[in-house]
Amino acid sequence: MTRRSLVIVGAGPRGTGLLERVAANAPELYAGPGLDIHLVDPYPPGPGRVWRTAQSPLLWMNSHAEDITMFTDETVDLAGPVRPGPTLHEWAGIDGSAFAGRRLQGAYLRWVYDRAVAALPPDATVHHHPRRALRVDGPREGRQRVWLEGRPRPLLADAVVLTLGHLDAEPDDEQRELARYAREHGLVHIPPDFTADTDLSGLRPGEPVLVRGFGLAFVDLMVLLTEGRGGRHDGDAYVPSGREPVLYVGSRRGVPYHSKIGYGLDGERPPLPRFLGPAEVEALLARPGGFDFRRDVWPLVAKELGFAHYHRLFTAHPRRTRIAWSTFEEKYAAAGPAERAALVESAVPDPADRFDPAALDRPLAGVRYGSHAELQEGMRAYIEHDLRRRHDPRHSPDLAVFLALLSVYGQLVRLGDVGPWWHGFFSHLASGPPGPRLRQMLALSRAGVLRFLGAGMTVTAGHGVFRASGATVPGARVEARALVEARLPHPTVERTRDALLRELHADGAAVTRDGLLAVDPADGRVLDRAGRPHPRRFALGPHTDARGSGAFTRPRTGGPAFRQNDATARAALLLLRETARRTAA
Repeated sequence: MTRRSLVIVGAGPRGTGLLERVAANAPELYAGPGLDIHLVDPYPPGPGRVWRTAQSPLLWMNSHAEDITMFTDETVDLAGPVRPGPTLHEWAGIDGSAFAGRRLQGAYLRWVYDRAVAALPPDATVHHHPRRALRVDGPREGRQRVWLEGRPRPLLADAVVLTLGHLDAEPDDEQRELARYAREHGLVHIPPDFTADTDLSGLRPGEPVLVRGFGLAFVDLMVLLTEGRGGRHDGDAYVPSGREPVLYVGSRRGVPYHSKIGYGLDGERPPLPRFLGPAEVEALLARPGGFDFRRDVWPLVAKELGFAHYHRLFTAHPRRTRIAWSTFEEKYAAAGPAERAALVESAVPDPADRFDPAALDRPLAGVRYGSHAELQEGMRAYIEHDLRRRHDPRHSPDLAVFLALLSVYGQLVRLGDVGPWWHGFFSHLASGPPGPRLRQMLALSRAGVLRFLGAGMTVTAGHGVFRASGATVPGARVEARALVEARLPHPTVERTRDALLRELHADGAAVTRDGLLAVDPADGRVLDRAGRPHPRRFALGPHTDARGSGAFTRPRTGGPAFRQNDATARAALLLLRETARRTAA
Protein backbone atom coordinates (compact mmCIF):
# COMPACT_ATOMS: atom_id res chain seq x y z
CA MET A 1 0.00 0.00 0.00
CA THR A 2 1.17 3.52 -0.83
CA ARG A 3 2.25 5.75 2.03
CA ARG A 4 0.23 8.93 2.30
CA SER A 5 1.88 12.34 2.02
CA LEU A 6 1.12 15.58 3.86
CA VAL A 7 3.01 18.73 2.84
CA ILE A 8 3.14 21.63 5.30
CA VAL A 9 4.54 24.82 3.77
CA GLY A 10 5.91 26.92 6.62
CA ALA A 11 7.65 25.31 9.61
CA GLY A 12 7.48 28.19 12.09
CA PRO A 13 5.18 28.38 15.12
CA ARG A 14 1.98 27.83 13.13
CA GLY A 15 3.36 24.86 11.23
CA THR A 16 4.74 23.47 14.48
CA GLY A 17 1.37 23.94 16.15
CA LEU A 18 -0.32 22.10 13.30
CA LEU A 19 2.22 19.27 13.56
CA GLU A 20 1.49 18.97 17.29
CA ARG A 21 -2.20 18.59 16.49
CA VAL A 22 -1.49 16.00 13.79
CA ALA A 23 0.45 13.98 16.35
CA ALA A 24 -2.33 14.35 18.93
CA ASN A 25 -5.13 13.29 16.56
CA ALA A 26 -3.36 10.63 14.50
CA PRO A 27 -4.00 7.71 16.89
CA GLU A 28 -7.76 8.25 16.56
CA LEU A 29 -8.04 9.28 12.92
CA TYR A 30 -5.23 7.73 10.92
CA ALA A 31 -4.16 4.11 10.89
CA GLY A 32 -3.00 4.08 7.29
CA PRO A 33 -0.05 2.49 5.54
CA GLY A 34 2.44 5.03 6.81
CA LEU A 35 2.67 8.79 6.54
CA ASP A 36 5.29 11.11 5.10
CA ILE A 37 5.12 14.67 6.41
CA HIS A 38 7.11 17.15 4.36
CA LEU A 39 7.93 20.48 6.03
CA VAL A 40 8.97 23.12 3.50
CA ASP A 41 10.72 26.18 4.92
CA PRO A 42 14.16 27.70 4.27
CA TYR A 43 14.35 28.52 7.99
CA PRO A 44 14.73 26.12 10.95
CA PRO A 45 11.64 24.09 11.86
CA GLY A 46 10.11 25.28 15.12
CA PRO A 47 11.24 28.91 15.29
CA GLY A 48 11.02 29.57 11.56
CA ARG A 49 12.11 32.97 10.28
CA VAL A 50 10.84 35.39 12.92
CA TRP A 51 11.88 33.43 16.02
CA ARG A 52 15.10 31.86 14.76
CA THR A 53 17.94 31.84 17.25
CA ALA A 54 20.32 33.57 14.82
CA GLN A 55 19.21 37.13 15.61
CA SER A 56 20.21 39.96 17.92
CA PRO A 57 20.18 39.02 21.62
CA LEU A 58 18.82 42.53 22.31
CA LEU A 59 15.37 41.67 20.91
CA TRP A 60 12.78 40.49 23.41
CA MET A 61 9.50 38.68 23.37
CA ASN A 62 6.55 41.00 23.67
CA SER A 63 4.71 38.99 26.33
CA HIS A 64 5.47 37.76 29.81
CA ALA A 65 7.07 34.33 29.71
CA GLU A 66 4.13 32.87 31.67
CA ASP A 67 1.72 34.09 28.97
CA ILE A 68 3.30 32.11 26.11
CA THR A 69 2.32 28.53 25.44
CA MET A 70 2.24 26.18 22.47
CA PHE A 71 -0.01 23.66 24.20
CA THR A 72 -3.74 23.12 24.54
CA ASP A 73 -5.66 23.05 27.80
CA GLU A 74 -9.25 22.34 28.82
CA THR A 75 -10.41 25.88 27.92
CA VAL A 76 -9.88 25.23 24.20
CA ASP A 77 -13.01 24.19 22.29
CA LEU A 78 -11.59 21.43 20.12
CA ALA A 79 -12.62 17.99 18.91
CA GLY A 80 -9.20 16.43 19.38
CA PRO A 81 -7.46 15.47 22.60
CA VAL A 82 -5.93 18.02 24.93
CA ARG A 83 -2.18 17.60 25.20
CA PRO A 84 -0.91 19.93 27.95
CA GLY A 85 2.64 21.14 28.06
CA PRO A 86 4.81 23.80 29.69
CA THR A 87 4.63 27.51 29.08
CA LEU A 88 7.82 29.28 28.07
CA HIS A 89 8.58 30.23 31.66
CA GLU A 90 7.98 26.70 32.96
CA TRP A 91 10.11 25.16 30.23
CA ALA A 92 12.97 27.64 30.61
CA GLY A 93 12.81 27.87 34.40
CA ILE A 94 12.63 31.66 34.41
CA ASP A 95 10.50 34.23 36.20
CA GLY A 96 6.99 34.16 34.74
CA SER A 97 6.86 37.95 34.62
CA ALA A 98 10.10 38.18 32.60
CA PHE A 99 10.22 39.26 28.97
CA ALA A 100 12.41 36.59 27.47
CA GLY A 101 14.73 37.13 24.54
CA ARG A 102 13.59 35.90 21.15
CA ARG A 103 16.53 33.53 21.00
CA LEU A 104 15.14 31.71 24.03
CA GLN A 105 11.70 31.59 22.43
CA GLY A 106 13.32 30.07 19.35
CA ALA A 107 14.86 27.35 21.49
CA TYR A 108 11.46 26.68 23.12
CA LEU A 109 9.82 26.38 19.70
CA ARG A 110 12.50 23.96 18.53
CA TRP A 111 11.85 21.84 21.63
CA VAL A 112 8.09 21.91 20.92
CA TYR A 113 8.78 20.84 17.35
CA ASP A 114 11.02 17.96 18.45
CA ARG A 115 8.39 16.86 20.96
CA ALA A 116 5.67 16.91 18.28
CA VAL A 117 7.82 14.82 15.93
CA ALA A 118 8.50 12.31 18.71
CA ALA A 119 4.77 12.02 19.41
CA LEU A 120 3.89 11.04 15.83
CA PRO A 121 2.96 7.42 15.12
CA PRO A 122 5.97 5.12 14.52
CA ASP A 123 5.15 4.80 10.82
CA ALA A 124 5.17 8.60 10.29
CA THR A 125 8.34 10.21 8.97
CA VAL A 126 9.09 13.93 8.89
CA HIS A 127 11.20 15.40 6.09
CA HIS A 128 12.41 19.00 6.30
CA HIS A 129 13.10 20.71 2.98
CA PRO A 130 15.10 23.93 3.56
CA ARG A 131 13.76 25.53 0.38
CA ARG A 132 10.99 27.83 -0.75
CA ALA A 133 7.79 26.45 -2.20
CA LEU A 134 7.01 28.08 -5.54
CA ARG A 135 3.58 26.75 -6.49
CA VAL A 136 0.96 24.08 -5.93
CA ASP A 137 -0.93 22.45 -8.76
CA GLY A 138 -2.82 19.26 -9.47
CA PRO A 139 -6.43 18.11 -9.96
CA ARG A 140 -8.99 18.99 -7.29
CA GLU A 141 -9.70 15.34 -6.56
CA GLY A 142 -6.18 14.03 -7.07
CA ARG A 143 -2.72 14.26 -5.60
CA GLN A 144 -1.27 17.75 -5.46
CA ARG A 145 2.18 18.72 -6.68
CA VAL A 146 4.26 21.13 -4.60
CA TRP A 147 7.12 22.62 -6.60
CA LEU A 148 10.22 23.69 -4.67
CA GLU A 149 12.93 26.17 -5.54
CA GLY A 150 15.97 24.41 -6.98
CA ARG A 151 14.29 21.02 -7.21
CA PRO A 152 13.25 19.65 -10.63
CA ARG A 153 10.61 17.25 -9.34
CA PRO A 154 7.65 18.23 -7.17
CA LEU A 155 6.62 16.79 -3.85
CA LEU A 156 3.46 14.72 -4.28
CA ALA A 157 0.88 15.44 -1.61
CA ASP A 158 -2.47 13.98 -0.67
CA ALA A 159 -3.03 17.17 1.35
CA VAL A 160 -1.25 20.53 1.48
CA VAL A 161 -1.41 22.98 4.39
CA LEU A 162 -0.01 26.50 4.07
CA THR A 163 1.24 27.86 7.40
CA LEU A 164 3.28 30.65 5.91
CA GLY A 165 3.33 33.19 8.73
CA HIS A 166 4.18 36.82 7.95
CA LEU A 167 5.37 37.45 4.41
CA ASP A 168 7.28 40.07 2.48
CA ALA A 169 5.23 42.29 0.17
CA GLU A 170 5.73 44.36 -2.93
CA PRO A 171 5.52 48.11 -2.21
CA ASP A 172 2.29 49.99 -2.78
CA ASP A 173 2.08 53.07 -4.99
CA GLU A 174 3.21 55.47 -2.26
CA GLN A 175 6.18 53.31 -1.29
CA ARG A 176 7.25 52.88 -4.91
CA GLU A 177 7.20 56.65 -5.42
CA LEU A 178 9.16 57.31 -2.22
CA ALA A 179 11.72 54.66 -3.20
CA ARG A 180 12.08 56.18 -6.68
CA TYR A 181 12.63 59.63 -5.20
CA ALA A 182 15.21 58.24 -2.78
CA ARG A 183 17.17 56.59 -5.61
CA GLU A 184 17.14 59.74 -7.71
CA HIS A 185 18.29 62.02 -4.88
CA GLY A 186 20.68 59.80 -2.95
CA LEU A 187 18.33 59.39 0.04
CA VAL A 188 17.72 56.38 2.27
CA HIS A 189 14.25 54.84 2.16
CA ILE A 190 13.50 51.65 4.11
CA PRO A 191 10.06 50.22 3.26
CA PRO A 192 7.88 48.11 5.60
CA ASP A 193 9.96 45.12 6.62
CA PHE A 194 10.85 42.77 9.46
CA THR A 195 13.13 44.98 11.50
CA ALA A 196 15.43 42.15 12.59
CA ASP A 197 16.16 41.43 8.92
CA THR A 198 16.56 45.04 7.77
CA ASP A 199 19.88 46.53 6.72
CA LEU A 200 20.16 49.65 8.88
CA SER A 201 23.74 50.49 7.97
CA GLY A 202 22.64 53.38 5.74
CA LEU A 203 21.33 55.31 8.77
CA ARG A 204 24.33 57.41 9.74
CA PRO A 205 25.34 58.56 13.24
CA GLY A 206 23.84 61.87 14.27
CA GLU A 207 21.67 62.29 11.20
CA PRO A 208 17.90 62.83 11.52
CA VAL A 209 15.79 59.84 10.49
CA LEU A 210 12.05 60.07 9.97
CA VAL A 211 10.26 57.00 11.30
CA ARG A 212 6.62 56.36 10.41
CA GLY A 213 5.07 53.78 12.70
CA PHE A 214 4.97 53.60 16.50
CA GLY A 215 4.19 49.95 17.13
CA LEU A 216 6.32 46.92 17.84
CA ALA A 217 8.44 47.24 14.69
CA PHE A 218 9.49 50.68 15.92
CA VAL A 219 10.51 49.27 19.31
CA ASP A 220 12.84 46.80 17.58
CA LEU A 221 14.24 49.59 15.41
CA MET A 222 14.80 51.79 18.46
CA VAL A 223 16.73 49.04 20.25
CA LEU A 224 18.91 48.10 17.28
CA LEU A 225 19.86 51.72 16.58
CA THR A 226 20.71 52.55 20.20
CA GLU A 227 21.88 49.61 22.32
CA GLY A 228 22.66 47.81 19.07
CA ARG A 229 25.15 50.57 18.29
CA GLY A 230 26.89 50.55 21.62
CA GLY A 231 24.71 52.82 23.74
CA ARG A 232 23.60 51.69 27.17
CA HIS A 233 20.86 52.34 29.69
CA ASP A 234 22.01 53.32 33.16
CA GLY A 235 18.98 53.41 35.42
CA ASP A 236 16.62 56.04 34.01
CA ALA A 237 19.36 57.58 31.87
CA TYR A 238 20.67 56.66 28.46
CA VAL A 239 24.39 56.94 27.74
CA PRO A 240 24.87 57.39 23.98
CA SER A 241 27.74 55.85 22.07
CA GLY A 242 27.75 58.63 19.49
CA ARG A 243 26.87 56.19 16.71
CA GLU A 244 23.09 56.64 16.98
CA PRO A 245 21.00 58.56 14.45
CA VAL A 246 18.30 60.91 15.78
CA LEU A 247 14.91 59.24 15.42
CA TYR A 248 11.86 61.40 14.69
CA VAL A 249 8.87 59.11 15.17
CA GLY A 250 5.19 59.61 14.44
CA SER A 251 2.12 57.74 13.24
CA ARG A 252 -1.62 58.12 12.78
CA ARG A 253 -2.16 57.94 16.54
CA GLY A 254 1.16 59.59 17.38
CA VAL A 255 1.67 57.51 20.54
CA PRO A 256 3.23 54.11 21.23
CA TYR A 257 1.06 51.09 21.89
CA HIS A 258 -0.09 50.87 25.50
CA SER A 259 2.34 49.20 27.87
CA LYS A 260 1.89 45.58 28.81
CA ILE A 261 -0.06 45.35 32.07
CA GLY A 262 2.24 44.63 34.99
CA TYR A 263 -0.05 42.89 37.51
CA GLY A 264 -2.40 39.91 37.70
CA LEU A 265 -6.16 39.77 38.10
CA ASP A 266 -7.32 38.61 41.51
CA GLY A 267 -10.92 37.92 42.37
CA GLU A 268 -13.79 37.32 39.98
CA ARG A 269 -13.14 37.43 36.25
CA PRO A 270 -15.74 39.03 33.97
CA PRO A 271 -18.08 36.31 32.65
CA LEU A 272 -17.25 36.35 28.95
CA PRO A 273 -18.59 36.24 26.33
CA ARG A 274 -21.69 38.19 27.31
CA PHE A 275 -22.79 40.41 24.41
CA LEU A 276 -20.65 38.96 21.61
CA GLY A 277 -20.68 35.20 21.73
CA PRO A 278 -21.48 32.30 19.39
CA ALA A 279 -25.18 33.22 19.08
CA GLU A 280 -24.41 36.79 18.03
CA VAL A 281 -21.80 35.58 15.54
CA GLU A 282 -24.30 33.13 14.05
CA ALA A 283 -26.83 35.93 13.68
CA LEU A 284 -24.28 38.11 11.90
CA LEU A 285 -23.30 35.30 9.56
CA ALA A 286 -26.96 34.62 8.78
CA ARG A 287 -27.70 38.18 7.59
CA PRO A 288 -28.92 37.92 3.98
CA GLY A 289 -27.01 41.01 2.89
CA GLY A 290 -23.91 40.36 4.96
CA PHE A 291 -22.70 42.69 7.68
CA ASP A 292 -20.76 45.92 8.03
CA PHE A 293 -18.17 45.95 10.80
CA ARG A 294 -18.72 49.51 12.00
CA ARG A 295 -22.50 49.37 11.76
CA ASP A 296 -23.25 45.81 12.87
CA VAL A 297 -20.24 44.38 14.71
CA TRP A 298 -18.49 47.24 16.48
CA PRO A 299 -21.52 48.14 18.68
CA LEU A 300 -21.46 44.57 20.03
CA VAL A 301 -17.68 44.72 20.51
CA ALA A 302 -17.87 48.05 22.36
CA LYS A 303 -20.66 46.77 24.58
CA GLU A 304 -18.67 43.62 25.40
CA LEU A 305 -15.51 45.55 26.26
CA GLY A 306 -17.46 48.04 28.35
CA PHE A 307 -19.21 45.22 30.19
CA ALA A 308 -15.87 43.68 31.19
CA HIS A 309 -14.55 47.08 32.31
CA TYR A 310 -17.53 47.88 34.50
CA HIS A 311 -17.87 44.36 35.88
CA ARG A 312 -14.38 44.70 37.27
CA LEU A 313 -14.88 48.28 38.46
CA PHE A 314 -18.09 47.50 40.34
CA THR A 315 -16.95 44.19 41.82
CA ALA A 316 -13.34 45.09 42.71
CA HIS A 317 -13.57 48.86 43.29
CA PRO A 318 -17.17 49.46 44.44
CA ARG A 319 -16.31 52.67 46.34
CA ARG A 320 -15.74 54.37 42.98
CA THR A 321 -19.32 53.67 41.89
CA ARG A 322 -22.70 55.03 42.98
CA ILE A 323 -25.08 52.07 42.53
CA ALA A 324 -25.06 48.32 43.02
CA TRP A 325 -23.57 46.15 40.29
CA SER A 326 -26.78 44.17 39.83
CA THR A 327 -28.69 47.37 39.13
CA PHE A 328 -26.04 48.70 36.77
CA GLU A 329 -25.73 45.37 34.95
CA GLU A 330 -29.47 45.13 34.30
CA LYS A 331 -29.67 48.68 32.95
CA TYR A 332 -26.46 48.31 30.93
CA ALA A 333 -27.73 45.16 29.22
CA ALA A 334 -30.99 46.80 28.15
CA ALA A 335 -29.58 50.19 27.10
CA GLY A 336 -28.52 51.44 23.70
CA PRO A 337 -25.34 53.51 23.21
CA ALA A 338 -26.89 56.85 24.26
CA GLU A 339 -28.62 55.37 27.29
CA ARG A 340 -25.44 53.55 28.32
CA ALA A 341 -23.48 56.80 28.22
CA ALA A 342 -26.03 58.46 30.51
CA LEU A 343 -26.04 55.45 32.82
CA VAL A 344 -22.25 55.46 33.11
CA GLU A 345 -22.15 59.20 33.79
CA SER A 346 -24.63 58.84 36.64
CA ALA A 347 -23.11 55.67 38.13
CA VAL A 348 -19.36 56.29 37.71
CA PRO A 349 -18.39 59.72 39.03
CA ASP A 350 -14.73 59.87 37.94
CA PRO A 351 -14.26 60.17 34.15
CA ALA A 352 -10.95 58.32 34.53
CA ASP A 353 -12.95 55.24 35.59
CA ARG A 354 -15.14 55.27 32.47
CA PHE A 355 -14.52 53.15 29.39
CA ASP A 356 -14.04 55.43 26.39
CA PRO A 357 -12.93 53.46 23.31
CA ALA A 358 -12.70 56.57 21.10
CA ALA A 359 -10.26 58.23 23.51
CA LEU A 360 -8.28 55.01 23.82
CA ASP A 361 -8.05 54.68 20.06
CA ARG A 362 -7.02 58.30 19.35
CA PRO A 363 -5.55 59.80 22.55
CA LEU A 364 -4.15 62.86 20.74
CA ALA A 365 -7.37 63.72 18.90
CA GLY A 366 -7.83 67.48 19.26
CA VAL A 367 -4.57 67.90 21.21
CA ARG A 368 -2.37 70.72 19.91
CA TYR A 369 1.05 72.02 20.97
CA GLY A 370 2.70 75.28 20.03
CA SER A 371 6.12 73.77 19.29
CA HIS A 372 8.00 70.50 18.98
CA ALA A 373 9.66 71.21 22.34
CA GLU A 374 6.25 71.38 24.03
CA LEU A 375 5.24 68.18 22.26
CA GLN A 376 8.26 66.33 23.70
CA GLU A 377 7.24 67.28 27.24
CA GLY A 378 3.63 66.33 26.56
CA MET A 379 4.54 62.96 25.09
CA ARG A 380 6.85 62.09 27.97
CA ALA A 381 4.03 62.92 30.37
CA TYR A 382 1.65 60.71 28.35
CA ILE A 383 4.02 57.73 28.41
CA GLU A 384 4.76 58.18 32.13
CA HIS A 385 1.02 58.24 32.86
CA ASP A 386 0.48 55.13 30.78
CA LEU A 387 3.25 53.28 32.62
CA ARG A 388 1.85 54.22 36.03
CA ARG A 389 -1.68 53.21 35.10
CA ARG A 390 -0.74 49.90 33.45
CA HIS A 391 1.24 48.86 36.52
CA ASP A 392 -1.30 49.96 39.15
CA PRO A 393 -3.94 47.35 40.14
CA ARG A 394 -6.24 50.19 41.16
CA HIS A 395 -6.89 50.42 37.43
CA SER A 396 -7.61 46.70 37.06
CA PRO A 397 -10.60 47.35 34.74
CA ASP A 398 -7.87 47.79 32.10
CA LEU A 399 -6.91 44.14 32.57
CA ALA A 400 -10.56 43.10 32.37
CA VAL A 401 -10.79 44.91 29.02
CA PHE A 402 -7.68 43.06 27.88
CA LEU A 403 -9.38 39.74 28.66
CA ALA A 404 -12.48 40.92 26.80
CA LEU A 405 -10.35 41.82 23.79
CA LEU A 406 -9.06 38.24 23.70
CA SER A 407 -12.61 36.92 23.97
CA VAL A 408 -13.82 39.20 21.20
CA TYR A 409 -10.96 38.24 18.93
CA GLY A 410 -11.83 34.59 19.38
CA GLN A 411 -15.37 35.30 18.20
CA LEU A 412 -14.43 37.59 15.32
CA VAL A 413 -12.19 34.92 13.79
CA ARG A 414 -15.40 33.20 12.70
CA LEU A 415 -16.53 36.29 10.79
CA GLY A 416 -13.52 36.25 8.48
CA ASP A 417 -11.94 39.47 7.23
CA VAL A 418 -13.32 42.32 9.36
CA GLY A 419 -10.87 44.91 8.01
CA PRO A 420 -7.63 46.41 9.30
CA TRP A 421 -9.09 48.93 11.76
CA TRP A 422 -10.03 46.32 14.33
CA HIS A 423 -6.59 44.70 14.23
CA GLY A 424 -4.95 48.08 14.78
CA PHE A 425 -7.26 48.88 17.70
CA PHE A 426 -6.63 45.48 19.27
CA SER A 427 -2.86 45.79 18.88
CA HIS A 428 -2.81 49.31 20.33
CA LEU A 429 -4.60 48.17 23.50
CA ALA A 430 -3.51 44.56 23.89
CA SER A 431 -0.21 44.02 22.05
CA GLY A 432 1.93 46.82 23.37
CA PRO A 433 5.57 46.69 24.40
CA PRO A 434 6.94 45.63 27.79
CA GLY A 435 6.99 48.42 30.34
CA PRO A 436 10.82 48.51 30.39
CA ARG A 437 10.83 49.34 26.69
CA LEU A 438 8.66 52.40 27.30
CA ARG A 439 10.98 53.46 30.11
CA GLN A 440 13.86 53.16 27.67
CA MET A 441 11.87 55.27 25.24
CA LEU A 442 11.62 57.99 27.89
CA ALA A 443 15.37 57.83 28.53
CA LEU A 444 16.12 58.12 24.81
CA SER A 445 13.79 61.09 24.57
CA ARG A 446 15.51 62.88 27.45
CA ALA A 447 18.88 62.15 25.81
CA GLY A 448 17.73 63.72 22.54
CA VAL A 449 18.16 60.50 20.56
CA LEU A 450 14.38 60.06 20.15
CA ARG A 451 11.97 62.87 19.26
CA PHE A 452 8.22 62.68 18.85
CA LEU A 453 6.28 64.03 15.87
CA GLY A 454 2.74 63.51 17.13
CA ALA A 455 -0.44 62.27 15.45
CA GLY A 456 -1.57 62.41 11.85
CA MET A 457 1.96 62.05 10.51
CA THR A 458 2.31 62.60 6.78
CA VAL A 459 5.44 62.27 4.66
CA THR A 460 6.23 64.07 1.42
CA ALA A 461 9.32 64.21 -0.78
CA GLY A 462 10.66 67.37 -2.34
CA HIS A 463 13.70 69.64 -2.71
CA GLY A 464 15.98 66.66 -2.24
CA VAL A 465 14.68 65.60 1.19
CA PHE A 466 11.83 63.86 2.96
CA ARG A 467 9.51 66.06 5.01
CA ALA A 468 7.27 65.00 7.89
CA SER A 469 4.43 66.97 9.41
CA GLY A 470 1.46 66.21 11.60
CA ALA A 471 -1.65 67.53 13.25
CA THR A 472 -0.32 67.80 16.81
CA VAL A 473 2.04 70.71 16.09
CA PRO A 474 0.24 72.63 13.30
CA GLY A 475 2.48 74.09 10.63
CA ALA A 476 5.69 72.46 11.89
CA ARG A 477 7.72 70.07 9.79
CA VAL A 478 10.96 68.11 10.01
CA GLU A 479 13.30 67.41 7.10
CA ALA A 480 15.61 64.42 6.76
CA ARG A 481 17.51 62.44 4.19
CA ALA A 482 16.36 59.10 5.61
CA LEU A 483 12.89 57.60 6.05
CA VAL A 484 12.03 54.30 7.73
CA GLU A 485 8.57 52.73 7.51
CA ALA A 486 8.46 50.96 10.88
CA ARG A 487 5.73 48.44 10.31
CA LEU A 488 5.22 44.97 8.90
CA PRO A 489 4.09 44.60 5.30
CA HIS A 490 0.32 44.25 5.02
CA PRO A 491 -0.39 40.58 4.27
CA THR A 492 -2.27 40.93 0.96
CA VAL A 493 -2.23 38.04 -1.49
CA GLU A 494 -2.05 40.38 -4.49
CA ARG A 495 1.10 42.16 -3.27
CA THR A 496 2.88 39.31 -1.54
CA ARG A 497 6.35 38.37 -2.72
CA ASP A 498 5.54 34.75 -1.96
CA ALA A 499 5.40 33.00 -5.33
CA LEU A 500 3.20 30.18 -4.06
CA LEU A 501 0.43 32.49 -2.84
CA ARG A 502 0.53 34.52 -6.05
CA GLU A 503 0.23 31.35 -8.14
CA LEU A 504 -2.56 30.09 -5.91
CA HIS A 505 -4.50 33.30 -6.46
CA ALA A 506 -3.90 33.16 -10.21
CA ASP A 507 -5.19 29.59 -10.15
CA GLY A 508 -8.54 30.71 -8.77
CA ALA A 509 -8.18 31.02 -4.98
CA ALA A 510 -10.44 33.70 -3.55
CA VAL A 511 -9.31 36.74 -1.60
CA THR A 512 -11.27 39.09 0.64
CA ARG A 513 -11.82 42.79 -0.01
CA ASP A 514 -8.70 43.52 2.04
CA GLY A 515 -6.58 41.02 0.13
CA LEU A 516 -6.49 38.06 2.53
CA LEU A 517 -6.73 34.47 1.34
CA ALA A 518 -10.30 33.27 1.89
CA VAL A 519 -10.63 29.99 3.79
CA ASP A 520 -13.45 27.90 5.18
CA PRO A 521 -13.70 28.89 8.86
CA ALA A 522 -14.65 25.32 9.77
CA ASP A 523 -11.38 23.66 8.80
CA GLY A 524 -9.18 26.14 6.89
CA ARG A 525 -9.78 24.75 3.39
CA VAL A 526 -8.86 27.28 0.71
CA LEU A 527 -11.93 28.71 -1.05
CA ASP A 528 -12.17 29.40 -4.76
CA ARG A 529 -13.94 32.42 -6.25
CA ALA A 530 -17.20 30.52 -6.32
CA GLY A 531 -16.92 29.88 -2.58
CA ARG A 532 -16.10 26.18 -2.97
CA PRO A 533 -13.56 24.73 -0.51
CA HIS A 534 -10.66 22.91 -2.13
CA PRO A 535 -10.74 19.26 -0.99
CA ARG A 536 -6.96 19.01 -0.58
CA ARG A 537 -5.61 22.52 0.14
CA PHE A 538 -5.69 24.22 3.54
CA ALA A 539 -4.26 27.45 4.92
CA LEU A 540 -3.74 28.91 8.40
CA GLY A 541 -2.22 32.16 9.63
CA PRO A 542 -2.01 35.92 9.07
CA HIS A 543 -2.29 35.71 5.27
CA THR A 544 -5.80 34.22 5.66
CA ASP A 545 -9.11 35.72 6.77
CA ALA A 546 -9.04 33.40 9.82
CA ARG A 547 -5.93 34.97 11.30
CA GLY A 548 -5.58 34.94 15.06
CA SER A 549 -4.92 37.63 17.62
CA GLY A 550 -1.16 37.24 17.90
CA ALA A 551 1.83 35.03 17.42
CA PHE A 552 1.18 32.98 20.56
CA THR A 553 -1.62 32.05 22.90
CA ARG A 554 -2.01 32.82 26.57
CA PRO A 555 -2.75 29.76 28.72
CA ARG A 556 -6.38 29.18 29.66
CA THR A 557 -7.86 31.72 27.23
CA GLY A 558 -9.55 29.37 24.77
CA GLY A 559 -6.87 29.80 22.10
CA PRO A 560 -8.72 30.18 18.76
CA ALA A 561 -5.47 29.34 16.95
CA PHE A 562 -5.41 26.00 18.77
CA ARG A 563 -8.97 25.35 17.71
CA GLN A 564 -8.11 26.16 14.09
CA ASN A 565 -4.99 23.99 14.15
CA ASP A 566 -6.96 21.10 15.56
CA ALA A 567 -9.78 21.39 13.02
CA THR A 568 -7.34 21.54 10.11
CA ALA A 569 -5.23 18.66 11.41
CA ARG A 570 -8.33 16.48 11.83
CA ALA A 571 -9.66 17.36 8.38
CA ALA A 572 -6.30 16.59 6.80
CA LEU A 573 -5.99 13.27 8.65
CA LEU A 574 -9.50 12.22 7.62
CA LEU A 575 -8.64 13.08 4.02
CA LEU A 576 -5.45 11.03 4.25
CA ARG A 577 -7.36 8.11 5.73
CA GLU A 578 -9.94 8.24 2.96
CA THR A 579 -7.34 8.38 0.19
CA ALA A 580 -5.58 5.40 1.77
CA ARG A 581 -8.83 3.43 1.78
CA ARG A 582 -9.54 4.29 -1.85
CA THR A 583 -6.03 3.22 -2.84
CA ALA A 584 -6.39 -0.05 -0.94
CA ALA A 585 -9.72 -0.77 -2.65
